[in-house]
Amino acid sequence: AHRSRAVAVLMIAAVSVSPFSARACVFGLQSASNSRPGPRFVTPTRRISRRKNVVAASSSQTSHVAVVAVPTAAKPAPVSLQLTTPGLVFGALLGGLPFVAWLFRRNDEDAPGKWASRRGTSEALPMSGLGGSANSAETRGATTSAIGSPLPNPLFETCVYLDYNATTPVFPEVASACTPFLWHHFGNPSSGHAFSVSTRDAIATARAQVAKTINCEPSEIVFTSCGSESDNHAIQSAVEHFHSQKKDNKSRTGEVPHVVASEIEHPAILEYLIHGKKKGTLDFTLVKVNSEGIVDPVDIASAVKPNTVLMSLMHANNEVGSVQPVAECAKAARGKNPKILIHCDASQSLGKIAVDVAALDVDYLTIVGHKIGAPKGVAATFAKNGAPWCKLIHGGGQENGRRAGTENVVLIVALGAACALIDTEKNKLPRYMEACCDELRRILSAELGDYTQVGEENNADPANSLSGLRFNGPTDRSLRLPNTVSVGIKGTSASVLLENLAHSNGVAASAGAACHSGETGASISGVLLAMEVPESYAVGTLRLSVGRHTTVEDIENGAARIIEVARKQRAEIDAMPEGERPWWCVRKIPKMFVNGAAK
Repeated sequence: AHRSRAVAVLMIAAVSVSPFSARACVFGLQSASNSRPGPRFVTPTRRISRRKNVVAASSSQTSHVAVVAVPTAAKPAPVSLQLTTPGLVFGALLGGLPFVAWLFRRNDEDAPGKWASRRGTSEALPMSGLGGSANSAETRGATTSAIGSPLPNPLFETCVYLDYNATTPVFPEVASACTPFLWHHFGNPSSGHAFSVSTRDAIATARAQVAKTINCEPSEIVFTSCGSESDNHAIQSAVEHFHSQKKDNKSRTGEVPHVVASEIEHPAILEYLIHGKKKGTLDFTLVKVNSEGIVDPVDIASAVKPNTVLMSLMHANNEVGSVQPVAECAKAARGKNPKILIHCDASQSLGKIAVDVAALDVDYLTIVGHKIGAPKGVAATFAKNGAPWCKLIHGGGQENGRRAGTENVVLIVALGAACALIDTEKNKLPRYMEACCDELRRILSAELGDYTQVGEENNADPANSLSGLRFNGPTDRSLRLPNTVSVGIKGTSASVLLENLAHSNGVAASAGAACHSGETGASISGVLLAMEVPESYAVGTLRLSVGRHTTVEDIENGAARIIEVARKQRAEIDAMPEGERPWWCVRKIPKMFVNGAAK
């Protein structure tokens, strides 16, 4: 970047002095001629010829004519140029500066659109603020990478990132694919001129890449801004379709559309349902899950009513990693009401397990870019051909008239590239992530599993040597995400654990509960409450999730730091008198949802 600015200054200076360089050249020529010995003008050595000019003068009285002889000077002899004159050399140098500066700029690797990839390097440049320089090596990175390889971000050297379910870093291949649409291809895809061709084609390519990954037609993909928008689109489409049919059927007057979902859905689903019920535009039922976080298709069918318009079920849970039997639930729901529509939120499952809309037998499906290596701010909705669609954003005719607003070409290209990368690595990446999680479970179990809390010695189960640890979610690895570990550490508070880890930049992870010092109560996530996880484990639950660029060192270092902080916190709690231990307050935690109503 410094070199780029220096070259720019050199070009400006060269152009600025160009007029003066021309003068310098003239001055150099004059200096060369004036530097010869002798007088300035040539002294004649022969007789000068004279020409006669007639000068006339007149007056009112007389007229006179006189002849005057005017000497004619001879032309000076040619003078040879002296190229070694300092002025001439200086002028030539100044005149050539613009060309030299152009050569430097042409080969400048930091010029926009000319960034050279620094493959295999982790060059560390000074960081400023939160993100460092826009042109730093950390920001640009390499254009390719590999599973299990670290990214060139200096923060990864001090803090272990185990929060891939929250968001992933932008993968180098994805960044490389969308970079040209930052610098070169800027045309509006809806325009009709040459600049729009590349962007319009890029959107079509990305749409095909996304469609291929989830096994659908490109025309069934609608690009959106986030997963919440996609989820809202699905519910709103089903609800509005019911209201439109009710206008044509007077026998259904007074009915409101009904939606079935599980207790552990994402807030984008639950909050929309709560809001709709308050407005009186819909009703809903939340189906319970078992202790492993999995819903029973029989319970889904029991919740379906004649006015049920939609069943919304996430493919995999973001906290405990439980994979839902979406196809079986869809079949059970349609057996009760053939007209019901099916929506699946696959935000957490895409890239970790197979996502096939035909196999899942759904009408709508949500995928999110920043969960699979693309930047934040882009998502997509699968809307099956023939399924009803309701626009949330009105305006232009983008996305085949289904979502108004000029397309974000950069992010759409990134989403397509991320999906293409999933197809390339679908046989390797899940196995690698599963191996990382297996090692993480093994280390934590060996170091933190054997623990009995003070005051519970008489109630300890001698047959259970791992009573100090609980892994939440399915025990069958085929029923859980390969990258997620939900672990409850008895005798600790997850929020305090993460706070202590954050102070030392130790581990970046998420908590399944929040309990802060000074508060009279604690909060446990609705997912853990729905699974009826024992409070002594729930309050100390961490969600650890790995991804494409998690390394073996990350697993070892992350586990070691968690173990160190957990042991320290256990010792502090055990040293407290029984009445002063803060964890007894968790016994009075209300549930978020009871029988489909918010409490």
